[in-house]
Amino acid sequence: MRIIPAIDIIDGKCVRLTQGDYQQKKIYNENPVEVAQSFEQAGLKYLHLVDLDGARAGRVTNWKVVEEISSKTKLIIDFGGGIKTDEEVKNLFDLGVAQVNLGSIAVKEPDKVISWSKKYGAEKLILGADVKDEIIAIHGWQEKSQLTIDDFISNFQKHQLNHITCTDISTDGTLKGPNIGLYQHLITNYSSIKLIASGGVGSFEDLQTLQSIGVFGVIIGKAIYEGKLNLKQLVTL
Repeated sequence: MRIIPAIDIIDGKCVRLTQGDYQQKKIYNENPVEVAQSFEQAGLKYLHLVDLDGARAGRVTNWKVVEEISSKTKLIIDFGGGIKTDEEVKNLFDLGVAQVNLGSIAVKEPDKVISWSKKYGAEKLILGADVKDEIIAIHGWQEKSQLTIDDFISNFQKHQLNHITCTDISTDGTLKGPNIGLYQHLITNYSSIKLIASGGVGSFEDLQTLQSIGVFGVIIGKAIYEGKLNLKQLVTL
């Protein structure tokens, strides 16, 4: 199982939200590059980097943070938050980002995402499904779409877009455990997907449970920053 620590950025700082609420923001570090370097030094290989300013604004905003983390670490970065244009996707790959996480744009303009998969390769794209009561939320979780998680995944299956990050908004930032039922449902019904679970992880046991049901990867944020999980533990999985 791929262990993917998360760095969420607002105003160039490393923060965490609770249940996607921008009013429930906690700053953990003024320097996200230091945080990324600490992950690398611990032996972790991956990083989930989210531009929360970009997600809300509908355009990538924190370019400097992306550039610095990419140039100062060897972490394999997936990046999301406000990606809308061909130029942004190209620039992110040029900066060394390994994969782009596409949420709102995949809901609003699926044909554009399919065209990017043909241009760059489906393995370079991750579909970002942020879910509340099985409905996809977009624009930094500020707006509900009309799509269910099943509709969303089904629409892209025939195009071999199989990397999916699924965040259960109701559990995100709560440390109360992930929505195992949701992830089991997706793994059972879509055997080809590489499912990355996100939201609610608060203990090592949560990670073991996710591993046992067969998720491809897990994103961990607040549990690291609040000291519920230490980096040495994460390297053992």
